[in-house]
Amino acid sequence: MLPIHLALVSMVPAIDFGELSSVSAALQKQLIRDFGPIWNVEATVDVFAKLEDVPLGYWRILVVDTFAKGGQHRDRNNQPYALVAAGSSWSLVASHEALEMLADPFGNRLVAGESPIDGQGRVEFLVEVCDPCQGDQCAYRVNGILVSDFFTPSYFDPVRADGVRYSFTGSVTRPRQVLAGGYLTWREPTAGEWFQANHFSTAPVIKSLGKLNPGAESIRAMIDHLTPETHYLAQLPRDRQSMRRTEEARAAIKTAAEAQARALRALLAEQE
Repeated sequence: MLPIHLALVSMVPAIDFGELSSVSAALQKQLIRDFGPIWNVEATVDVFAKLEDVPLGYWRILVVDTFAKGGQHRDRNNQPYALVAAGSSWSLVASHEALEMLADPFGNRLVAGESPIDGQGRVEFLVEVCDPCQGDQCAYRVNGILVSDFFTPSYFDPVRADGVRYSFTGSVTRPRQVLAGGYLTWREPTAGEWFQANHFSTAPVIKSLGKLNPGAESIRAMIDHLTPETHYLAQLPRDRQSMRRTEEARAAIKTAAEAQARALRALLAEQE
């Protein structure tokens, strides 16, 4: 299996190399331990000080200062890259973009299954592995860093079965479920009309997106433009429960790391 290489680069002064390195290490562990075995993907995540340092053969994830153009894109050589807004919870979005880039690098992957609309029959779902469970209430922490939940290939199973894992954290409990803050998009093949089930308010809603013509863009990029409600994920309030717990976890990990470093420094000093 050829590994995929991801490069994490900050384009804004607010995100320094140390923070980038911490998030990169968390994403690498998530990919190796959690995502890779489930989706049969092998990938690396490396941090670079500037865009010019990124070698050939890497797909870039860029932390930028705008919320307007976040998401996955393709460069002039048709290679994927992602933009992540530099907000308080940017690691959650970086994880989201990295996982979706690995599951569907070019943003056009469709999977057939039964429509959530009664009587609509079989449709084609856009494979966006984080979107249905993207809310921070479904997220989890790696090395104290907030990362995204993601669905498994069983998410598109025709029926629910006991003992089946539908998302990594277990937040999704049945096929094609959309949790609070998430959404799912599909195409009805007869008329070519696109639909979306979203849960941005108190209850899930299904709406028509009409017929789409992505042109030079991927289907995913087109859907991202039509779903601006997701921008909040990069700028979660500090007093939100997920953010408070993340700060507590990071503080505990930092205390433990500092104690371990002191012990090793003392050992090295004894050996001089």
